[in-house]
This record gives sequence, C-alpha cells and structure tokens, in this order.
Amino acid sequence: MFFFLQTFCKALILLRNKSLIPATGVLELFFELFRCQDKLLRKTLYSYIVSDIKNVNFKHKNAKLNTTLQNFMYTMLKDNNVIAAKMSLSVMIELYRRNIWNDTKTVNVIATACFSKVTKILVTALKFFLGREDGEKAAESDSEDEDDKKKDKARKTSKELILGNRVAKKTKKRQKKLERALQAMKKFKKKHKSESFNFSALHLLHDPQDFSEKLLKQLEATNERFEVKLMMIDLISRLVGIHGLFLLNFYPFIQRFLQPHQREVTHLLLYVAQASHDLVPPDVLETTIKTIANNFITDRNSGEVMAVGLNAVREICARCPLALSEDLLRDLVQYKTHKDKAVMMAARALIALYRRVNPELLHKRDRGKPNESTEELKVLHYGDRNTQQAVPGAEVLASEVELGEEQTNEVETKEWESCSEDEDDDEDDWIDVPHSSDEEETEDPAASLTVEERRKKAEDVSTNRILTQEDFRQIQHHQARKTTESSSKGKGKRKHVEVDVDDDSEQLLLSKIENVHKKRAHDKESRLATVMAGRVGREKFSHGPQKMNPNASTTNREKARGKNFMMVKHKLGRKKGKRSFRDKQMALTKALLRRQKKN
Repeated sequence: MFFFLQTFCKALILLRNKSLIPATGVLELFFELFRCQDKLLRKTLYSYIVSDIKNVNFKHKNAKLNTTLQNFMYTMLKDNNVIAAKMSLSVMIELYRRNIWNDTKTVNVIATACFSKVTKILVTALKFFLGREDGEKAAESDSEDEDDKKKDKARKTSKELILGNRVAKKTKKRQKKLERALQAMKKFKKKHKSESFNFSALHLLHDPQDFSEKLLKQLEATNERFEVKLMMIDLISRLVGIHGLFLLNFYPFIQRFLQPHQREVTHLLLYVAQASHDLVPPDVLETTIKTIANNFITDRNSGEVMAVGLNAVREICARCPLALSEDLLRDLVQYKTHKDKAVMMAARALIALYRRVNPELLHKRDRGKPNESTEELKVLHYGDRNTQQAVPGAEVLASEVELGEEQTNEVETKEWESCSEDEDDDEDDWIDVPHSSDEEETEDPAASLTVEERRKKAEDVSTNRILTQEDFRQIQHHQARKTTESSSKGKGKRKHVEVDVDDDSEQLLLSKIENVHKKRAHDKESRLATVMAGRVGREKFSHGPQKMNPNASTTNREKARGKNFMMVKHKLGRKKGKRSFRDKQMALTKALLRRQKKN
C-alpha cells in the first residue's frame, strides 16, 4: 500500500514541478500524509515541502500562500498524531533557519509548541528558541548551505572508511578497528563544531512576559526529566534578561537547586546570572546571592566550589550591582588573600568590578588609587538610567574651533618654512629635543581640564563634529586609559598602559563561571612542541658518545638494542653456557698477568 502511495506522491510532484496544479492543495495534502507510518515517505514529503516553499518564495514573498500554509500548520501542531505534528514543526523550523519564513507569525506559531504535552514536540521547540540545531534535522537539510556542505564532507569521509573495510577480509579485529575509527571521527566533529548563538526568534515574540509566565507555571507543574527542565529554565532566563521582564517567582524556584552537589549546578548559576538585570528589585536578588554565598563560598567547600560561587556572584552583580549589600561584599572581598589561587583571583575580580561600579561599598584600602573614571563615576540608584548628553570620552578630540586654528597654524608654518629655506641653506641643521613636559601635554590634551569642562567639551565635539572610525578608536583608547592611569600627582603616579578594549557579547558564557583553573592544560601537540623547542641547540649535551658523521652505520650492539626480544633471546641463552672468544682472550690475559706477579 505504501509503495502505491509513494508512487502517487511522486506523480503529484511531477505535476506540481510543471505548474499544472496549485501549490496550496498539494502541500496541504502532503502535510496530512505525515500521518502515514512509512518513514521513507515522510522523509520524501519533508524534503519536497521545504524545497517547494523555497522555490515559491525565491524571487519575492508569496504572502497569500505563506499565510494559508501557516494557518494550516497551526492546526497540524494540535493534531492527535504525534509524528505529523512533529514533522510539521520541523518544516517550520527548517524554513525559519533558511530565512524563508522568518516573520513573527512563524515564531509565534512555533512558540505554541513549547506548551505541548508531548515531550518530543516540546524539546524541538525549546531547542529552536535556544539556538541549538537538531543533529538529525541538519543531516536531512539541503546541501546548499555551508553547514550542510561541511557535514556532507564529513559523511563522505566516514563512507570511505566503510568502503575500505568492505573489501578487506571480515575479522572481528578489523570490525572493532572500524568502529573505533568511526567513533573517533564522530567525537572530533562534535568537539570542533562551532557554536552558533542566534536569538533573533526571542525578539519576535508578541508577548514575552505572558509567554515566560506560562512557561514558568508549566515548569513548576511538569514531571519531565531533568534535562528538559533545564532547557525550560534556560529559555525563561534568556527571555527575562533580553526583554528585562519582571518574573519574581523565578528566583525562589531556582534557588532550591543551588547546591554544590546538584547536577549541572554551573548551568543553573549561569541561568541566574542571565535572568539578572538592573530593573529586578535588589532585595529579590540579594536573597539569591546569600543562598549562593552560604552554599558555595564557605571554607568547608573545596577551592573550585568557592571560586565558582564567587564568579557567579560577580556575574550577577555585573548586571544588577545593587543586589549585593555592603556587609556581604566586604566579607566576600576578604578571600583576596586565600591560599587557593582560583578563589583569590575570583575575589579580586569582584573587587575590580565594584571599583568601576560603586567603589564606596569597598573598604578604603580596596578602592585603589583615584583616576579620571572614578571622578566621573555616577552611582545609580534603583530605577535610575545613565542617560548621556554626549559621546563619553569625546573631550579627547579637538573641537571645531581648535581644528580651524590648527589648519591656520599649519598654513603659516608652511609659508614660513618656504621663505626661510634659502636663508638656512648655509647654516647647520638644528635638532629639536622635546621635553618630557611637552610629551605629556601632547599625549592627553584633556588631562588639565576639570570634570565640568570635560563634559562641556564632549558635548561640543559630539554636536558639532562628524566622528570617524579613527575618532571612535581614539576615544576607546582614551576611555581605557582612564582606568589604568592614576590622577594623583607625584611619586605614586602610574604610567600609562595600553589596553585593548573588547566588546562585551550579549551571550553570557559558561567559561566565565567555570573559570577556576590555575593554569590552562595543554594538549599533547602543544606540550610536544614545547619539548622539541627546548631541545634545540642542546645536541652536544646528549647522552653517550656522538658520531662525527650522522650518516655513519651503527655497531651490532646498537642494532641489537632496537631489536625485538624474541630475536635475541636465543643468543642470550647461548651466552650463558659458552664464552665468546673475546671473553676467553680477556680471561687469559688476566691469568698471565696474575702468574707473572707471583713469579
């Protein structure tokens, strides 16, 4: 029966390719045929639906067809047949991934699948919003995309291994060797796969507040396995962090999982930090931080656990600085002299954070030397916004008036040089030696200005000049210099340090919380390269006499060292009962010398 059905579908595909029948009726029929129990038929229909919708929307969007199919798919997601609903959801996700259906309606239809009672549909929808691609789906996708080309190339390599083993003799050893090679290749592809973070779908939700509240309610009542709950917590935390939502019940819920022995506890700490923003009431997050401090940052735990707790507190406070009270901050800062290096570095990173955000909460000895950034720092209270009237750091650039004066001065100096060229031909050239005071003045022209004067000059430059990329680069280095150059005069003045400023990414990485390693472990290749680099130039210190000619042959004794033991075993047994000619000669010499001494 399935064979005739597949033949009938192929005939419909041929008619549709020649535009003899409309796309709506054929595609709706193919969606209903997902209920069939033939896996090959479902796979054929899936690939054709994706390619046909792609071809229809190739030149311009066919809004009428897209709306009709999206409404039909919305009903298919509620179908009693789990396979049909899962395949319909996979089609929508694949079309969104290929930028064919990347509108809000598609995203919100997929969002309804997050409340499905079927685990497979729920997990597929959660993976879509979390930016994790399904491995099976990626293998079925078209080979036109770059990711698919890479996977096809890797698949060909594994096929070559299988073909090479098919010709050889069938033995258990060869079969195990093939399985190990395929498993190693699979691990290599998984290890070297680049993570892609695409959260554009999270920004297209109609009502993220209502969506996150419903998802949290479902999370509290669900009986799914822990991995599914973890994905739901991850999605809720990203929605709260990206949209700045108020979901105050989420923090007490996740608080009960924050224990060192909890499975995937570092991921849970990451989700707490993701769900933190400056509009969350500080007393809500303060309770969570106290829980982390009581469970992780205690001397009864190991150094790694304490470092993870301190890193998690730092990431939460970087997004909501008011969540940490002054007393608790000063207690945590005391770990800056801890014997464990990971704990010490985590505590010092917390000090560095509050030096930039609110140094008044630290002890006076921990605030560091005052600099330009601390003078311009404005401590924000709950609900305040740091609105800027100008580009921060624009005072380092020359204003429009100063640029006009520089241009006139350059013209005058050029005229003076051209007039004085004839007079100075016979005289010796003078060398101008700049003084250190002149260098300091040319280095930072805004250093002598007060805070109010800097603010006014920055506003003047921002409103009257069009800034170039070079100007922004100069401003960026000036802002970095503020934090490294002390504003105090005299002996304690720090020298200017060049700092490369990196842009902070929106995605919070797990490595920032798990950064507890004292020294990064080298892999085998890097260790071997280090060893070989240390051996260069030390050939004369090698063991034993060295050959003058490296291409000269070796002795039989040296060759015997590299031989297998079974090759020289018989010779060793023969030597036990029989002496060699050389041994007899040495024994005779010793006997003759002994006899001569007696006489």
